[in-house]
Amino acid sequence: MTPDHAAGLAESARALAAGEVTSRALVELALTRIEATQPTLNAFRVVRAEAALAEADAADRELAAGVRRPLLGVPVAVKDDMDVAGEPTAFGCRGEFPPAAADGEAVRRLRAAGAVIVGKTNTCELGQWPFTEGPAFGETRNPWHTGHTPGGSSGGSAAAVAAGLVPAALGSDGAGSVRIPAAWTHLIGIKPQRGRISTWPRGEAFHGITVNGTLARTVADAALLLDAAGGNHARDPHRPPAITVSEAVGRDPGRLRVALSLKPPFTAVPARLRPEVRTRVLELAERLAALGHTVEEADPPYGQIGLTFVPRATAGIADYVREAPDQALLDPRTRGAARLGRLLGGAPLRAARRAEAVLHRRIGAFFDSYDVLLTPTTAAPPPAIGALSGLGGLATDRAMIAACPYAWPWNVLGWPGVNVPAGFVGEGLPVGAQLLGPAAGEPLLVSVAAQLESELRWHELWPPVAEPDARVV
Repeated sequence: MTPDHAAGLAESARALAAGEVTSRALVELALTRIEATQPTLNAFRVVRAEAALAEADAADRELAAGVRRPLLGVPVAVKDDMDVAGEPTAFGCRGEFPPAAADGEAVRRLRAAGAVIVGKTNTCELGQWPFTEGPAFGETRNPWHTGHTPGGSSGGSAAAVAAGLVPAALGSDGAGSVRIPAAWTHLIGIKPQRGRISTWPRGEAFHGITVNGTLARTVADAALLLDAAGGNHARDPHRPPAITVSEAVGRDPGRLRVALSLKPPFTAVPARLRPEVRTRVLELAERLAALGHTVEEADPPYGQIGLTFVPRATAGIADYVREAPDQALLDPRTRGAARLGRLLGGAPLRAARRAEAVLHRRIGAFFDSYDVLLTPTTAAPPPAIGALSGLGGLATDRAMIAACPYAWPWNVLGWPGVNVPAGFVGEGLPVGAQLLGPAAGEPLLVSVAAQLESELRWHELWPPVAEPDARVV
């Protein structure tokens, strides 16, 4: 194997185990690509160059000794809300944050699988918005069109994977923060069942709406990273039964009943699906029908689900703000959200948590009639850099809801969803669709996504930033 950033996670792991390439070569390539694109894409907040090379050398010694682990020697990245021992966890904020004393559970499990963590990727402040921009680190840009955002809040992870800097990366998803940037960078983004990948040391991240998820160019790679990072800390409050999601890749899902829902869930401000995005999602629905599935339009009974989201989201922001080393350095929108969170953090938060069981029963009954729900991931293509970052609090909320009204209900429910690429609109801007299912539905969603991938071959397309003639070999 020639060291090439186009090699995916599974292929890199295979080549390392076969002795076709060294971990040092792959990590050096990743670091070279990161350095070359940092002025353009700005995907990383922390680059662990020296530590990653040392870990690569250790992996090569293990490989030479015959040790085999699922990701031994493979470079990956994680989002800057995850603890990596010895590195600060600034979560997109300004200020002097102390280095983490220990790895978070998901990072610990990645290391146990043999992965080399090359760095921590950029995220907007406390993961609140669908763009990755801020005074702490600047603007992270979309490899498909650098005048546009890659989305957020896992925008740095998405940009890094889409541009081939690393074969896969972890992100987190509290209102679509894995699925939205995956849609806007032409990637697979898996938001798993709550608890599938531990968020420890925050077992109840944002009061249960945030989970860790995976971004990759292929379904197999996203599933492999999920399996490697998956599992629980002994004190995790959410501990779903263990599954091996990779086993579903290539499995025939059978003939499914697919509900197509284009209507956004109720929100306090208007949200309208852009016609060009609607067209791409309908084309995906037609492809599912051509594969033998029954597809019909049907909307889940969401009701007033938004009333249960806001207390959990804003109370979670208030939790993080209390820990900030200098609250004066935080965005005024963050401080405003924290004030609201402190008001809603008592009885409204408790009521929001109690409502989840009712929502599970009502929306769960929808899956008595359908196996999979297909919706747009976003209502619009990725906005231009700066289009949302300079707005005030209310204007930001309105713009965010208008662009991204589809993803957040599944965070309230805690159920799995998978973004799949749906094609391009306008100036070559990617958009996506999400496959959604009930609790523990990851295997079925992954098998359907892989079936679509085998037909559409979306992973064979590369953004201009990573065209073949620009690759480092």
